[in-house]
Amino acid sequence: MNNNIFNRSVITKQLEIVGNWDVIVIGGGATGLGIALDSVTRGYRTLLLEQVDFAKGTSSRSTKLVHGGVRYLGQGHIDLVKEALYERGLLLKNAPHLAKNQTFIIPNYSWWNAIFYTTGLKVYDFLSGKHSLGKSTFISKSKVLKRIKTVNKIKLKGGVSYQDGQFDDARLAVNVAQTCIERGATVLNHFKVNELLKNHNGTINGVVATDTETKRTYHLKGKAIINATGVFADDILKMDKSTGKNMIRPSQGVHLVLNNTFLPGADAIMIPKTDDGRVLFLVPWHDKVIVGTTDTLLDEHSLEPKALEEEVDFILSNVNAYLSKEVSRKDVLSIFAGLRPLAAPQDESEKTKEISRSHKIVTSDSGLISVIGGKWTTFRKMAQDTLDKVIKAKMLPERKCITQDLKIHGAKETNDWSNHLYVYGSDQEGIQKLIQENPKLGKKIHINAAYVQAEVIWAARFEMARTVEDVLARRVRMLFLDARAAIESAPIVAELLAQELNKNKNWEQEQVQQFSRIASHYVLGQTDIPQRTKVKQ
Repeated sequence: MNNNIFNRSVITKQLEIVGNWDVIVIGGGATGLGIALDSVTRGYRTLLLEQVDFAKGTSSRSTKLVHGGVRYLGQGHIDLVKEALYERGLLLKNAPHLAKNQTFIIPNYSWWNAIFYTTGLKVYDFLSGKHSLGKSTFISKSKVLKRIKTVNKIKLKGGVSYQDGQFDDARLAVNVAQTCIERGATVLNHFKVNELLKNHNGTINGVVATDTETKRTYHLKGKAIINATGVFADDILKMDKSTGKNMIRPSQGVHLVLNNTFLPGADAIMIPKTDDGRVLFLVPWHDKVIVGTTDTLLDEHSLEPKALEEEVDFILSNVNAYLSKEVSRKDVLSIFAGLRPLAAPQDESEKTKEISRSHKIVTSDSGLISVIGGKWTTFRKMAQDTLDKVIKAKMLPERKCITQDLKIHGAKETNDWSNHLYVYGSDQEGIQKLIQENPKLGKKIHINAAYVQAEVIWAARFEMARTVEDVLARRVRMLFLDARAAIESAPIVAELLAQELNKNKNWEQEQVQQFSRIASHYVLGQTDIPQRTKVKQ
């Protein structure tokens, strides 16, 4: 039997060996993975079950920022900003191969704005304390034009430069999952929880879950059951109590991905005020530019949310107000939508800015612990708060959190950011070794992307990828960077995966069809180009 600890058969064997878990986490996004890592490093027997793949939902669809939240500062949420800035510092230290310092520039089109944003960002600097990534500063019009060659120069007065964090969200999720396993946790994707188990007193003491690959169902007992399913939290809560009130109000955020000719430098742009008063970012990421995001309240959630036409129009019109190079629909390489799991207001407020961005930990009468809200930047702190609450409720013996200084799998201090393999950190050597053993694996999987065939093998062998989508969406990020190229790459990825996972030709064909169906939603349809809007003064 394969003794690779990341092999699925090795991991699932633990379900038969362990009779009673200390902690069972439902959900393998940022929140669930953070909780599993905190739990296992405190010494608890930990199991995490994810219905599809790690970071399949919201956690792979962020703006790729590790930040305190400049917008929250404007709303007066000082404590929220301070906490996030502290956590930003820890994440850059603990996952230096994935999280890095990024310069942002706010173009100013009035002197009043220049004073306002310079002052506001000095407060941001102050709140970051010893975890500061560098001082914010006012820069002249000529410097802005030199650094952002595509910025709209009409009436430009100058800009404010500040530092924040940037990262690869899905790659971090995979590395956290690997860290959990290395520390002794049992972590499984493609494993769906169907039912909650209760004892004669009505207290939750386990879950019923199905391995969606083998269709085998398991009854798993545990002392603390934690619902960390993001926008799906209400589905689990309904398993506990069918008449329960909804705790989540999903808010959709849409991002467009463009060629880097629209932002050719190393700096990102922060648009401080859009048509509806929100913030918009243009961020360089993996040799492309991510533009977003929107904030649209929805009444329902899904695994593959779709962008609304008005969201696309909103992003294009606001971006075109700040760029000299016009962006149209045909320039969009990929479009992706994510759902923020906001804690629903109790007064039926419809404004997303009035719905809490901070996380809430709710204990049901049955003892089910649900984590609501939160964001990637504070995933470690959310996990710490959750386990502390479990201990306080006397579900587990007290043990201290040790994740503040815990290095994530792959952590590597010095990185060549120009080499696309930097996201693997210390695992780069392993990929190079695969290529040395079989030079054919050094070939690209698509002519227009840097990714090589060895990465597909690595994803299946050591990163628990089970499907073409797992690989092209979240191990390599091609679906998010160039949807058409991803669709064209599906056959070669399916063939490589089939060889590695010992699957047949029918499986290959089904995988290509399934992936192509999902990926079609990431390709933006061509309609009229929205009109420019004026820059907010």
